[in-house]
Amino acid sequence: MKLILGMGLTGLSVARFFSSNNIDYRIADSRLSPPMLGKCKKENLLSDYHLGDWQESLLDSITEIIISPGIAETEAIVGWARLQKIPVISDIELFGRHAKAPIIGITGSNGKSTVTQLLGEMAIGSSKNAVICGNIGKPVMESLSDEAELYVVELSSYQLDYTNNLNLLTGVVTNITPDHLDRYPNYDVYIASKLNLYRYCQYSVINLDESLVQGIKGDSYYAIEEVTQSCDFNAKKIDGIYKIYQGKDILMTSDDLMVLGRHNVENVLAALTLGQQVGLSVQEMIQVAKSFTGLPHRLEWVINLNGVDYYNDSKSTSAISTITAIEALSDRYKSIVLIAGGIAKKEDYSKLFQLISEKIDAVILIGESGTLFSQQINGCPVSIVESMKQAVISSKAIAKEGAILLSPGCASFDMFVDFNERGEVFKRHVFEGN
Repeated sequence: MKLILGMGLTGLSVARFFSSNNIDYRIADSRLSPPMLGKCKKENLLSDYHLGDWQESLLDSITEIIISPGIAETEAIVGWARLQKIPVISDIELFGRHAKAPIIGITGSNGKSTVTQLLGEMAIGSSKNAVICGNIGKPVMESLSDEAELYVVELSSYQLDYTNNLNLLTGVVTNITPDHLDRYPNYDVYIASKLNLYRYCQYSVINLDESLVQGIKGDSYYAIEEVTQSCDFNAKKIDGIYKIYQGKDILMTSDDLMVLGRHNVENVLAALTLGQQVGLSVQEMIQVAKSFTGLPHRLEWVINLNGVDYYNDSKSTSAISTITAIEALSDRYKSIVLIAGGIAKKEDYSKLFQLISEKIDAVILIGESGTLFSQQINGCPVSIVESMKQAVISSKAIAKEGAILLSPGCASFDMFVDFNERGEVFKRHVFEGN
């Protein structure tokens, strides 16, 4: 019998798969009211289930555990399973056993969702029946299809932690910066988790600008700053514009793209290099890249009101993400008002605060980190407000030109369900009264 740990989207997708394939399973969640409990009941997926504190008896008659990525390895039940030598796997590993089409794996601290979506759209634009899934939103077990010709899968470090076997045609680690350090004992363990992706790749794609992966032998390379003859695709900044090359042949420039910033040039390079590995047409990939508008909540242009552009970068939950957003907008705007704050992560924010003092006209802070951040930001006016509505009203009053940027650099859970809700609330208040 299988044991599904966690009754969220991942657990629900695995339970549906087991039920439809007549595989015996038990499902358990340490919460008394997990998010997918109602759906599991409605779909008759709870013939054997447990809610509340983990009990070692849950492991009786269990031959394998499929664990939701949100459950840490420090949980007691994971320890009990290890002692009993019961395999603990991710839904990704289960998916890999049943997927009949090649799989591309994409991970990284930043950019992985954008690269996954862009590459998927490039494949579809090249007439491939491509399925975009994984950590990007649609669980992999809900994405299995006999018609699929290619799977483009975003992988989180948590999913990789519980993956032991996986056959990837190709894959990339976009970059690695300190993140999730509340989950990992130290940064080195987090780095190792990300780099595990390359263990499963038949062909590895390497970002030469990321020093932490430079020691890994790749089959294809891309770069902006660290351009070498080995690069399949590269970009160079000339007179403020990035020119994107295949070898020495220019393909397009950053002015041809609808998305802003150096990081998005890097995302395009990653997608092009992965796409070439699976045989996609470079010209068709370029056409898709030029029309790609990005993902919601990731430096998403919202509207221009009275000469001011509004950007929603609610997905920014770390200092490096907000640094990236500020640097991208500062190439285009001389005046930027920043809305930031939330639950600060265990990382060094000093570089962000220094950049704010150099590039930002005013900062509006929200959330539990407001007071702490206000004490460390110098060089521009700082105010603390109680709600997103107040933050938008305050920023509108300050900005007469340029851009207003929501890029919190923090987790959202002190005020919102998640970053999606935070971004939607921001946009709603931006449109109010207009």
